[in-house]
Amino acid sequence: MLSLSSTLRIFLAVEPADMRNGFDGLARVVREVIREDPLSGHLFVFRNRRRDRIKILYWDRDGLALWYKRLEKGTFRFPEAKDGRVEVTRGEMAAVLEGIDLSRARRLPRFVLPASQPV
Repeated sequence: MLSLSSTLRIFLAVEPADMRNGFDGLARVVREVIREDPLSGHLFVFRNRRRDRIKILYWDRDGLALWYKRLEKGTFRFPEAKDGRVEVTRGEMAAVLEGIDLSRARRLPRFVLPASQPV
């Protein structure tokens, strides 16, 4: 399985992707639709139209890598977003992989350090 550091960012593509796309096709979608660098080390998650398959593209130190999953029953539920992408946390990504619909999940308030304050 993938090792997910605390600094890792995870981007979900909002529109369904052609699952025939490989490394280069998905990297092009990352650059043109998600507007990120596919070599950044972040995870880029794509789903098919039927929502029963996902591919995760990521840079693994010396090359692009793909992780692919097909469900035998059920679907993956991505949160709604604008601008062709949505960013999720490690916990939210784990929930998506476990079949949890994030639109129905309730997030409790948490402290957030203002951006202008040093740590």
